[in-house]
Amino acid sequence: MNSNWRDKKFYPTIGILFLLGFIYLNYFDNSYFSFPIITWSPPKMGFVGVNGTRFVLVDNGNIESPVYLNGWNSYWLMEESVWGPSRYRVSDMLKKGAEMGMTVCRTWAFSDGARPNDLQTQPGVFNERVFKGLDYVVYEARKHGIRLILSLVNNLNAFGGKAQYLRWAEEAGVNITSSTDSFFSNPIIKEYYKSYVKAILTRKNSFTGVKYSEEPAIFAWELMNEPRCKSNSSASALQAWITEMAAFVKSLDGKHLVTVGLEGFYSLNSTGNYGANPGEWAASLGSDFIKNSAIENLDFASVHAYPHSWIPDADLEAKVKYLSNWVDAHVNDGENVLKKPVLFTEVGALLVTKTGGLYDRDILLRMVYDQIYESAKRREAGAGVLIWQLLVEGVEEYSDKYSFVAWKCPSTYKLILEQSCRLRNTSRSLKNRKDQHKDPCFSQKRG
Repeated sequence: MNSNWRDKKFYPTIGILFLLGFIYLNYFDNSYFSFPIITWSPPKMGFVGVNGTRFVLVDNGNIESPVYLNGWNSYWLMEESVWGPSRYRVSDMLKKGAEMGMTVCRTWAFSDGARPNDLQTQPGVFNERVFKGLDYVVYEARKHGIRLILSLVNNLNAFGGKAQYLRWAEEAGVNITSSTDSFFSNPIIKEYYKSYVKAILTRKNSFTGVKYSEEPAIFAWELMNEPRCKSNSSASALQAWITEMAAFVKSLDGKHLVTVGLEGFYSLNSTGNYGANPGEWAASLGSDFIKNSAIENLDFASVHAYPHSWIPDADLEAKVKYLSNWVDAHVNDGENVLKKPVLFTEVGALLVTKTGGLYDRDILLRMVYDQIYESAKRREAGAGVLIWQLLVEGVEEYSDKYSFVAWKCPSTYKLILEQSCRLRNTSRSLKNRKDQHKDPCFSQKRG
């Protein structure tokens, strides 16, 4: 090849083609193209199982010592992974979470409707481009040693939720009641949900070639984010739905844990701590922490906590007292009634004003962290806390009043790291031993 022609024509042409290809793959819909599976050596991970009221690491079928969790929520990961130019934010969030010693992140594996970035556009019809975004989240989580709790549908209307399933049924001519409680009882809608769950659980990751059902970077499947009923009369339908769907998930995937996604409210007739509820309204939502969580195919119980939203008129002292009792009630019920681990999968508090030099958020979070740490030392059912929710720069559109960038809040950052490290020192690390030199807790004094 003539060197003059090569320098003036060939190399510039190749460069332009490469640039055009990069732009197309990152900015245009590439769902009809198959990309080669990334050749990589994934970090070694075992699956997490349950032994009594404790999470345990399962390595080659052998149950190892208990593990206690410190983690966070970032519901927006899939949405930010749909397009190439924004994926670095997802990588950054997972990397930052690992740097704070956290090992579990809870995020949405749903987005239902007709928006450009919705995963399920019609019942059983998927946007492959968005599915590849979810693939990327799982791939990056594995790379950073983070396990994911993937929630499968929303009770709320955000990102479609159960209301979208009802709209699809109505559009198909299904005769349903006006109440969204039909989601839990209508056989057609239940089949829609099962079809979706099956597509997720049997998905083969386009980056790694690993099926989701075989992926240890997935910690658990969550049936629904914050299931509630419009009427207490639908409580039996919700109970039956949880029973049916937990069994369905287990029939497809026997390796991963399953939970409901409850907020933890007790019903009026609950065998548990009805008095721990934040108000009478909490007993009118059709859910019951004890009854719902006791279902056989559920591996652990989930609880949320939002004192600023649930008891907004109470002062800080009352909020502290309420939250302490809320945590104790659920840990005790997990230990003595359910005989299952209890994971506080959303704990949110406002920053608000300083009290005695401390922010409300830090006071409330410290109290919950301390109670879980004491439970861990006693090897009891309090299994961990996931803070709501963490952001990185550039994703402010996903913010709510409880969201924050941790490294911009030094006092809260310090609390999170300290909790990660002291829980790590009570149990077997979820980190790969080969990566301990990267572990922010490795050099900490054992306590």
